[in-house]
Amino acid sequence: MRTKTSGTAWRHANVGRLLNNAVRRFEARVLELMGERGHVETRIAHVSLTRNLDVEGTRLTELARRASMSKQAMGELVDQCAELGLVDRVADPSDRRARIVMFTPAGRKWLDAFRDAVDIAEQEMRAELGKPTMDAILKGLVVYGAQFDTLDDLS
Repeated sequence: MRTKTSGTAWRHANVGRLLNNAVRRFEARVLELMGERGHVETRIAHVSLTRNLDVEGTRLTELARRASMSKQAMGELVDQCAELGLVDRVADPSDRRARIVMFTPAGRKWLDAFRDAVDIAEQEMRAELGKPTMDAILKGLVVYGAQFDTLDDLS
């Protein structure tokens, strides 16, 4: 068990801060790689939408819930991504009154580029941290965050 730090040192050493710093570094690298591949328009907010969007499409209310955002904020984000040609709103086949957000063909290509960027960033992280450390991190994060994985697509 970790001993309690005095003063304000805990603000720099707590696991939440350390995880946030690691996520920010990882996402910055992914955005850099996306830019190198011609996707200079990509912002971290776009990643927040696409990270929560099932490949088969997802209702706006569900996207907002998954991202812990208001429906209005998610709607603005969907509008931005629609302007970029990444997503479109289409009629929900199970309820014609409802709309679902889906990747466009260009959005699917963007998603492939995003996957490649994530793979490269993860390989770089693995090279820096070493296989045993990276394996332990991934194993721990899978267990710790399992109940928060909201995507429906498993393929």
